[in-house]
Amino acid sequence: MSVDRRITPATDRIALDSLRGILERPQYTAGTPMRVAVPLADLMNMPNGRRDRQVNFGADVTVIDESDDWCFVQTALDGYCGWLLAAALTAERPAITHRVIAPATHVYPAADLKQHQLHALSIGARLAVTGTEGGFAALATGGFVPVQHIHDTPQTDPVLVAESLLGTPYLWGGNSDWGIDCSGLVQAALTACAMPCPGDSDLQRDCFPEVSEIQRGDLLFWPGHVAMAISADVMIHATAWKMAVIREPIKDAIARIDAAGDGPFLGIRRPCHPR
Repeated sequence: MSVDRRITPATDRIALDSLRGILERPQYTAGTPMRVAVPLADLMNMPNGRRDRQVNFGADVTVIDESDDWCFVQTALDGYCGWLLAAALTAERPAITHRVIAPATHVYPAADLKQHQLHALSIGARLAVTGTEGGFAALATGGFVPVQHIHDTPQTDPVLVAESLLGTPYLWGGNSDWGIDCSGLVQAALTACAMPCPGDSDLQRDCFPEVSEIQRGDLLFWPGHVAMAISADVMIHATAWKMAVIREPIKDAIARIDAAGDGPFLGIRRPCHPR
């Protein structure tokens, strides 16, 4: 059986119970629910390996296997699988109430903007808010964040979310305001609006229906690359060409990418809004 390791919750020695009778492994497990407790964690293809993606603070995962200081997990957000440092995880999972909607925010030790920040969080971080104090939200995990940077309901326009990340540095496998790649930008924009979205561009292309006419919010694909249409003529994408999130005319991008030998243009897909 051919499997895609990125979305198959199994290592060579153990698989999630859902794969019994589908994928043969020496052991099976129900997995252990855990949560990311650091601002940002790299999801690796193997312990001490290469970063495939990143997971934000508050992300829920299922731990399937362990090796020394590493845990093999499947993320709840998109089913992506990989290795995280065990130290990045906690068994404490208070009820999530809010998400960070600003590109980034700071966590303070008190409801006081003059206090030295504890750490920063990026767009998409999931929070358990227990109350408010002086314009700050108190977190069950400790600390306070400005209420202007969080919300308890999904956003409504993925393009506006993507545009809030204009200028963000390009980072292969990145999923945050500190660095993001093409598929990370698309996923951040769609999931902020409660629209399910896989983590990599090929998975995204396979996930959504093809259309023939470009409209705002559509996804534009090339081999190994994805962009989001701002309009029928302009797109936004995280590109190694400029090492940043930029706007670019769609016709110019198609011609430029073809000239660089990175084409052809693979077409248009339309993300599905939640019902």
